[in-house]
Amino acid sequence: MLILKIPNVAVQLVAEDSDVPESRYEKVFLANECKQLPISASNLDLLKSGMEDYVLKHGNNLSNKCISCFTTGEQLKVGSGVACCTENRLHTELVMEAVIVISNISMQNTACFREHGNKTEVLYFKDFSHCTISKSFMKALRSIDWKTYGLNIGGMVEQDGITLLEWENLPIDTHIDIVLHSYHKQYPAQTIIPSAPRKKSPLDRNLVKRAVKLSLDDLKANHSQAFLSSRALQICSYAPDLAKTIAGLILSSSDLDFQGECFSLLGLQSQEVGTGIVENCIEERIVSVIEMNDQKPHNSQEAAPFLFEKDPVQELEYQENDFSPLDF
Repeated sequence: MLILKIPNVAVQLVAEDSDVPESRYEKVFLANECKQLPISASNLDLLKSGMEDYVLKHGNNLSNKCISCFTTGEQLKVGSGVACCTENRLHTELVMEAVIVISNISMQNTACFREHGNKTEVLYFKDFSHCTISKSFMKALRSIDWKTYGLNIGGMVEQDGITLLEWENLPIDTHIDIVLHSYHKQYPAQTIIPSAPRKKSPLDRNLVKRAVKLSLDDLKANHSQAFLSSRALQICSYAPDLAKTIAGLILSSSDLDFQGECFSLLGLQSQEVGTGIVENCIEERIVSVIEMNDQKPHNSQEAAPFLFEKDPVQELEYQENDFSPLDF
């Protein structure tokens, strides 16, 4: 209930001592009192907000956000995705929503305890009720190409009905939380409707995979440096040496016009020029191009961006003045 943030749901608390007459105490309060969202908020918006609160409260083990671990909201990276399909037999639309939250906590905060350590607990809700994840859904999660996003899944275990993902290359101060929610769109968002058991189909598994991939794509689009593919990370490791080589060629040249044009393309003024500055500027551009190219689909036929680009107006002027010997 707290994670889904179902609106207008109240909790009634009743306490009574049977041995003491008139000791009955009642209190009614909203289940989601904090961080209220507008009435027009979608189920996905509510799920994102609820999952953020869940992470900030260390799995809702705290009544308020952990200030020692999360001084600002910038320590959370949130991605979301939704996949749908139409069930003609039932005349309904099956919706699968996924939210992934990545948090970075300083290892100095040793007082805070995480129940599953660096493992990722995958929460699953079906028709607004908490459920265990089926083996077919687990298979769908395992089939995702996590390496495309700089992650390497090490294994998947089920512990006391809880599905946990293990990672091989996850930094010790990084934690990943995942929540999935499937429901039929015809159901009112504020109503909890019990559903009859239904055999999982390949379509359900595909929805899980698509929704999670869309969440990862969302994270990668907004935090490209944190989600480079393993291939892009390997290429980036060569950037410092390549930048040093290019800088050496520029600075060792005796052609002052060539040097000036290179400095101009790098956005440097002549008085700023120094070996370290030139190398850093070139390395930043190399990494930027790698990040930009890594965001494209692997089967994209679009040409990779240029490392150095001349201003279009300058390029036009150059072409107008670049006469061929045949012009004379």
